[in-house]
Amino acid sequence: MTAGFNPMDVALLTVRVAAGVVFAAHGAQKLFGAFGGAGLEATVNQMGPIGYLVTVGEFFGGLGLVVGFLTRFSAAALVVIMLGAIALVHAKNGFFMDNGGFEYNIALIGLLVPVVVAGPGRYAVGRYLPLPRSVILE
Repeated sequence: MTAGFNPMDVALLTVRVAAGVVFAAHGAQKLFGAFGGAGLEATVNQMGPIGYLVTVGEFFGGLGLVVGFLTRFSAAALVVIMLGAIALVHAKNGFFMDNGGFEYNIALIGLLVPVVVAGPGRYAVGRYLPLPRSVILE
């Protein structure tokens, strides 16, 4: 190992970016209709008012994970969104994704929990901004 290299920081960056890209892309589908998505109006028509929270949480939470800003907050919010998706949509379909089940949600939660617990790691914008240090910035 060279001085300054920490495998944990690389691991946290990897899980942050992987989960962040997935959530930002799904949020973009819901918010803007990107990537063949339905857009905000259709999302809210389908989900009701909670669709606004889910859409904003997925898109901006995903971006927060990718760049490492409000990282723990973003990861925790996305865990809550995934638990809600399991409870309200996927649980009735069983575990496996091919039947509309919740295995994918569990995999995403598995990416998010280490970030909630350990924070964003060294490679995060929040660590370099001239703002007061707090758990929520990292």
